[in-house]
Amino acid sequence: MFSRISTVSFQGVEAAHVDVQVQISSGSVLFTLVGLPDKAIAESKERVRAALNASGLALPAKRIIVNLAPADLPKEGSHYDLPIALGLMVAMGALPADAVEGFLVLGELSLDGGITHVNGTLPAAISAVAAEKGLICPESCGSEAAWADENLKIIAPSSLVQLYRYFRGELMLSDPKPRSSPQNYSSLDLADIRGQESAKRALEIAAAGSHNLLMIGPPGSGKTLLASRLPTLLPPLSPRELLEVSMVASISGELEDGALSDQRPFRAPHHSASMASLVGGGMKAKPGEVSLAHNGVLFLDELPEFEGSVLDSLRQPIENGVATIVRANYRVSYPSVVQVVAAMNPCRCGYAGEPGHTCRRGDRCASTYQSRISGPFLDRMDLQLHVPAVSAKDLIGPSASEGSAEVAQRVMKARMVQQERFRSLGLQITVNAHASARVIEQIVELDQGSKELIERAAIQFGLSARGYHRVLKLSRTIADMDGSECVQRIHLAEALNFKRSSTYLAAA
Repeated sequence: MFSRISTVSFQGVEAAHVDVQVQISSGSVLFTLVGLPDKAIAESKERVRAALNASGLALPAKRIIVNLAPADLPKEGSHYDLPIALGLMVAMGALPADAVEGFLVLGELSLDGGITHVNGTLPAAISAVAAEKGLICPESCGSEAAWADENLKIIAPSSLVQLYRYFRGELMLSDPKPRSSPQNYSSLDLADIRGQESAKRALEIAAAGSHNLLMIGPPGSGKTLLASRLPTLLPPLSPRELLEVSMVASISGELEDGALSDQRPFRAPHHSASMASLVGGGMKAKPGEVSLAHNGVLFLDELPEFEGSVLDSLRQPIENGVATIVRANYRVSYPSVVQVVAAMNPCRCGYAGEPGHTCRRGDRCASTYQSRISGPFLDRMDLQLHVPAVSAKDLIGPSASEGSAEVAQRVMKARMVQQERFRSLGLQITVNAHASARVIEQIVELDQGSKELIERAAIQFGLSARGYHRVLKLSRTIADMDGSECVQRIHLAEALNFKRSSTYLAAA
């Protein structure tokens, strides 16, 4: 007695095909799993046995071998329970072989025969669509799987008994429908912030071109408030971006009730976060915060309080848009196209450079604190802005008349200009921050006066090659916001002014 059931093994956000082969033969009583299963799969024998017993089926007193092919591919996760159980039911004759043929199967079993939630249903559903198969998954995962394709055949039972009765024609299961989660940022508005007009301008520019932003200022100046309002300025995710974001969230178990949202992710890890939690890793090489923020915002508050090695580990994912995790026996990659927003105090006590304040440790207070951040990491910050303390006049005065909705319209308009430009060049990128050095030099043509200005600035500020190109990208975004076809001297000057703000660190 032999049967085959199709399932998947997750390699990053990709789903690799796995063939679950079940053989029941005469011989000594045995139930064994082969094919490089991890501990969770090895324990599935007991879950499967108990679930079948609870459903009215007993395993025969025979030799049972379950092979997970290909045998050289490491397998992990509890989603193999249901494929193994169905394979046993087919091999035992409880279900006809053609009933499950043409389906991809995943699900975890409880001891009472229930089928419980598993991570990675969306990538599995997309893999099923590509293989022109249907999908059998837990009922709680049905709405998540429904996002893959409206024509995908999905069977989403809550128990083995339901699935058995469905295949026997005794029960009808409704088709799952995709669900959307409510808006997350509706209560936040840029109008809530008093004063800080230059910081709001920088935030708008950062949103328009997806530029990295570093805010430096004393405690209570509004840096965190500004960062939390950035998602309200960003356009909704495109269908392709939504799919990419949701696949990472699905692998991580971050999708609540299988509902997807078109809001861009906003992740704000604590400064005590480890390298594995930020970049990804651990025993199962799960995605980190930089990948969970894919196509969204990664906010690093109290930047110097992060471990230096942890911050530096973010340099490669930020630059390349991919977080690669390498182990001795496998290698996985997760997308990490993020917009980094960071905030920090100028010194340990927080008030270096502020009028009327003198640090207790003198200049060493600022220099020691700032030296925790490496130069290469700072070089990746397109805008480096000093955020001064808010005055009492700003707090007492009326609130800002312009809110997030008005600014978001300008941001959308600037992004549409960028999308059209890159589309005409045959490129897949949509914002200036993601353009390569060759492309940005192609779309930014400086006149003689602008060339002299940036040449002097490069010498004065010590701009690296990366810093030079980031200034060009920033000036291109400012020109797009002004509706200018060409980058003019005034646009370049404003971009350099934001880069010049980094000298505040050294002077504080």
